[in-house]
Amino acid sequence: MNELDKCMAGEIYDCHDPIFLDYKNTARRLLAEYNRLPYDAKERKREILESLFGSIGANVSVGLPFICDYGRNIRIGSNVSVNMNCTFVDCNTIDIGSDTLIASNVQLYTATHPVELADRLAEGWKPGDAHYRWNTYAKPIHIGRGCWLGGGVIVLPGVTIGDGTVIGAGSVVTRDIPANVVAVGNPCRVLRPINGSDRADPDRSAA
Repeated sequence: MNELDKCMAGEIYDCHDPIFLDYKNTARRLLAEYNRLPYDAKERKREILESLFGSIGANVSVGLPFICDYGRNIRIGSNVSVNMNCTFVDCNTIDIGSDTLIASNVQLYTATHPVELADRLAEGWKPGDAHYRWNTYAKPIHIGRGCWLGGGVIVLPGVTIGDGTVIGAGSVVTRDIPANVVAVGNPCRVLRPINGSDRADPDRSAA
């Protein structure tokens, strides 16, 4: 299993492997141009997003500035609006369903590290080493169709947000959120059902 396979499988991987450095360099080059473009340069913006993302549907808007890690792991449906100053750390896949709104300053993080210090430090590392590597792994994020993520929302690795759900501004989503609810807070918890759904169970919240 190579480092890319490990990464996509959610295992510890070497994020400094040449394949990831190549992904980063390509993304940085495309983003450098994208983030300099004027607001109305829609055709060139679309060309860059098609080169940057793994897939992209019709009628997608991504505001400036925009930051991502690799780009290639981002898959966006149609009729999606991503507002300005968003950060997508796409070391693993980030799937965004059609008809979704993502407000300004939203952060989607797939990359993470072990909690215990002994596990977080790379094997063989010792205090005083000039060069070291943190153990890193990544888990996918899935945002369903017709969602709305309010300003400043943070979504952590491995989270799925169900279709039609609204995440209140400033929320930190640490665990899965079901479809057709309003969820708010840090950690994000289900507040009430919406979209005609009476099946939302507040106990299925992100604790």
